[in-house]
Amino acid sequence: MTTQPCETFVRHQPQVTTIDLHGEINSFAEDALNEAYAQAENFDPATIALNFSDVRYINSTGIALIVGLLAKARKSKRKMVVFGLSDHYEEIFRITRLSDFMTIYPDESSALTGV
Repeated sequence: MTTQPCETFVRHQPQVTTIDLHGEINSFAEDALNEAYAQAENFDPATIALNFSDVRYINSTGIALIVGLLAKARKSKRKMVVFGLSDHYEEIFRITRLSDFMTIYPDESSALTGV
């Protein structure tokens, strides 16, 4: 099985900046995630949305990196939401209680409507 490095793309709309995530969220994703988050903050959005629609794999280190992004958002008084999680990863977000701190939406349309 080949690994797919994490790639990120940042898109801004009024009040919401979306970080599109692609590939695998693991220890190798740290720089890409932090750079994308810094780009997103430059827009000074009220909400940052993480798009997991094209994420193939998240390991425990990846979960920790997401927790780090959540901590940054909370420190700067930003809301963080997620969408596009597979059923498996949605369950992991619930088990780890990440869903207590960020709203999970099934898709981008419902996320944008929700914020």
